[in-house]
Amino acid sequence: MPRTGIDRREMLRFSAGTALSAPFLAAAGAAAFASDGPPLDPRLPAGVGTEAKLEALPGKAPLIKLSYRPPNYESPVSVFKDTITPNESFFVRYHLADISNVNAATWRLAIGGEGAATPFEIGYDDLKKNYEPVEFVAVCQCSGNRRGLANPHAAGVQWGVGAMGNARWKGARLKDILAKAGLKEDVLEIAFDGADGPVVDKTPDFVKSLPLWKALDPDTIVAYEMNGEPLPHFNGFPARLVAPGWTATYWMKHLTRIEARSKPLDNFWMKGAYRVPVRLFPSTQRFISQEAPANTPITEIMVNSLITSPLSTEVKSGDTLTIGGIAWDGGFGISSVEISQDGGKTWTDAELGPDLGRYSFRAWQFSLGRPPKGKLDIVAKATNAIGQSQPMTALSNPAGYHHNAVARLALTVG
Repeated sequence: MPRTGIDRREMLRFSAGTALSAPFLAAAGAAAFASDGPPLDPRLPAGVGTEAKLEALPGKAPLIKLSYRPPNYESPVSVFKDTITPNESFFVRYHLADISNVNAATWRLAIGGEGAATPFEIGYDDLKKNYEPVEFVAVCQCSGNRRGLANPHAAGVQWGVGAMGNARWKGARLKDILAKAGLKEDVLEIAFDGADGPVVDKTPDFVKSLPLWKALDPDTIVAYEMNGEPLPHFNGFPARLVAPGWTATYWMKHLTRIEARSKPLDNFWMKGAYRVPVRLFPSTQRFISQEAPANTPITEIMVNSLITSPLSTEVKSGDTLTIGGIAWDGGFGISSVEISQDGGKTWTDAELGPDLGRYSFRAWQFSLGRPPKGKLDIVAKATNAIGQSQPMTALSNPAGYHHNAVARLALTVG
């Protein structure tokens, strides 16, 4: 993927692996950093505030805890003032609560399935030494990011805006690994399983698949580094799938098995979960073998933006005020961010920051000058390179997926 040379001063101008077992998590809970009143979005349901706490998992900075078993922790908005999300501040998302202690020295990744002519296994050192490494920046975003802002209410983890992060990922191309397995002509999907598992037998194991074309995309990798370091435990150590441009449901953590399939994967996580009504969203990347007449699986991330500064809704008059934030999409690239100071009636282009690659957050900023006293209804709207823009209101769907309404900030200048 092409890279853009970035001057350090320009970058600054726009900037504001330990493996642990499930039993250890239980023991660590009492010692975790906690305080009341984490920075929650005021649009979240009232009940979220009674449960959410600011806590630090082992190896992590304090994050907003929405559940402990399984661990679901979102990043505070302040984290996103930097375009690259630090490993310790990166959000944590699990479906299953039995999270194994994975030892890199004994870890093996099995590649097989009925569609593989020559099944084999990879060790940690094999993965790093015997496959050409690739590296790029990409957003990892939970499909349910901002679910807590959905109207009407949608059941599930009540995420605010922080179930996402942007990191520099390094790993081996999945297509190179699959080439060694010798894929048969009738392969339709590639399925993935991880080391985390259910606590009770009735809970379905978390197994996902990708269409063959996405699995063979040269940017789909088995990653072993994140921001120049081994993957953190809570972000998939020792290796995870990175499917850039697609939502994080496909980014399997703690990879243990990859299977080439000649038939569509038929389980709860593919047929029941992570699906949206047909034609509701302007998706361009299809997962044809998993489509149904009424709904379709989530694929790429919808174009989106976030206002990251100022964090306060009250500012002093007479001061020069700059609005800043980030924008991103499913890999087409951000072409513009427009700002409205009157709730969306008129628009002016913001200044875009450095381009870290088409899958990355793109920083932006806009000077308001010295606004007079009063109320300002600030709206930010991103548009990508194929002309997709954020809607003024989120598109309602049963699970609250793809919440990508324009970013808003109500400012009081006093």
